[in-house]
Amino acid sequence: MEGWIGVDLDGTLAHYDHWRGPAHVGKPIEPMLRRVKAWIQQGEDVRIFTARASVPEYIPPVKRWLAEQGLGDLIVTNQKDFAMVQLWDDRCVQVKKNQGEPLIKRGFFS
Repeated sequence: MEGWIGVDLDGTLAHYDHWRGPAHVGKPIEPMLRRVKAWIQQGEDVRIFTARASVPEYIPPVKRWLAEQGLGDLIVTNQKDFAMVQLWDDRCVQVKKNQGEPLIKRGFFS
């Protein structure tokens, strides 16, 4: 796949229930961890896409956690660019391209 895959940290790759400070990252969410490891093994460019990266001092604890999970030294960012081809996130709502309509209608989206 050309480009990179963005994976959110809190609530997607790591368990999140409430903010406990920048040094705390929850336990890995195993299905997502396996998926990310498989992508890396296949040669995909995977980056951690997290709001934590908006504070430079919050990045080192994320990097340590990633290394502890066997994910190596992935890029940790809070910025997307034209090369991002996918975003895996617990807060996303996918919108039909050029239409502004959500793909799944329920609750306040309808």
